[in-house]
Amino acid sequence: MCRQRSTLLNSRKTQTVVGGASELRFIKEPGDVIAVRDRPLLLDCEAEGEGPISVTWRRKGVAVESSNRVNVLANGTLLIRKFSKRRLDNETDAGEYECAVTNSNGLVLVSRRARVRLACMYMLFLSQPQSLVVPEGGMARLSCQVNGVPEANITWQRNRQALPTGDHRYTLLPVGILQISSVSRTDAGLFRCVASNVANTRHSDEAQLSVTVSGPRSYQDPVILSGPQNLTITVHQTAILECVATGNPRPIVSWSRLDGRSIGVEGVQVLGSGNLMISDASVDHSGVYVCSANRPGSRTRRTALGRLQVQAPPEFTQWPQSLSRSPGGNAVFTCTAAGVPEPSLTWLKNGRLLKANVNVRISNNNS
Repeated sequence: MCRQRSTLLNSRKTQTVVGGASELRFIKEPGDVIAVRDRPLLLDCEAEGEGPISVTWRRKGVAVESSNRVNVLANGTLLIRKFSKRRLDNETDAGEYECAVTNSNGLVLVSRRARVRLACMYMLFLSQPQSLVVPEGGMARLSCQVNGVPEANITWQRNRQALPTGDHRYTLLPVGILQISSVSRTDAGLFRCVASNVANTRHSDEAQLSVTVSGPRSYQDPVILSGPQNLTITVHQTAILECVATGNPRPIVSWSRLDGRSIGVEGVQVLGSGNLMISDASVDHSGVYVCSANRPGSRTRRTALGRLQVQAPPEFTQWPQSLSRSPGGNAVFTCTAAGVPEPSLTWLKNGRLLKANVNVRISNNNS
């Protein structure tokens, strides 16, 4: 059996091991999950093959012992009746879990490692909105970041009331950024963000937005207040590249790729006054993106760049095939996988790491 490893989550088909005439294969393997404190947690593990089949579980490489709180069910599922933040041994129930299935012939198949995290909302915000003074008709930008598992949903309030959802001048980006275009005197007030997930809800400090009113605005060259940041996502996720520009007259924001390739139109749209959103991103969307703020009717412009890296979880492209050989003969197993970044391969025999020796040679990038 070969196992692939990468900085991304493993995404693999059901694995099979063969010994003699008996087979052993997974029907279900545990998956990464976020657990809620004091609530039950189930991790799946089910296999089929020549029985009887027994299932054992390991957490961080150590066997999980049955207790009045933790049990392995008849179908192999691991049940934690009350997920705990702190146990008597000063450890948490969080960590990496894997199950191992064994049949009567001694064949062992080890599942992928499932990462179990505890839902939480940390006390401190990574960033909070700062007070601003903006001229009437200008652009305001407020940002807010908080650590949470799972990722927090961020909304905004003005004077402790939810922002009007029907005002097209307000753009809320999922990363915790609020943009207000064509600022008016009625926008002045105290703004704060509200971060919430299944674990908790937290409010940021309040920031004062002040709007100055004067005579006719003078000419101003385009200025990019906030350009796109380098971003790494996984295929099928949504990428949002920010571009906030101001000036008088109001600049026109456009996007291009540094390599000259077309951004395309399918799944691509502009949010607010110039933010680029790419839905269902693919590896082909990787590249350096250029935000340009142009003064209407002229060649005056400002640019900002950001790199988008779209990674693909590893997937097997060729599996080892079952073989039958006489003693003293040679057996060759081939295993290949694809992904971005390129995955590495390791081999297991009966659930244990297989190393090269006098009788075993591993070559061609461990394939």
